[in-house]
Amino acid sequence: MPDAAAIPADIAAMSFEAALAELERIVGQLESGQAPLEQSIELYERGAALKAHCEKRLEAARLRVEKIVVGPQGPAGVEPAEFS
Repeated sequence: MPDAAAIPADIAAMSFEAALAELERIVGQLESGQAPLEQSIELYERGAALKAHCEKRLEAARLRVEKIVVGPQGPAGVEPAEFS
């Protein structure tokens, strides 16, 4: 899996939803078997970067959810999460 530094800038700027939609499109192309070998390799590499980006976004969301402070009457507020 590519690390954060290896994710292309155009992918890093994508929302989770946009990255997931493109990843689904790429998976469909690869599953169809219609792309030539070189194009399939390029698609696979882009798909791996999109997958890494989606995982990073999901992890950031998970950390934000974990920062919810629960008081006696339920959620009392949100604390900012530390992202590195």
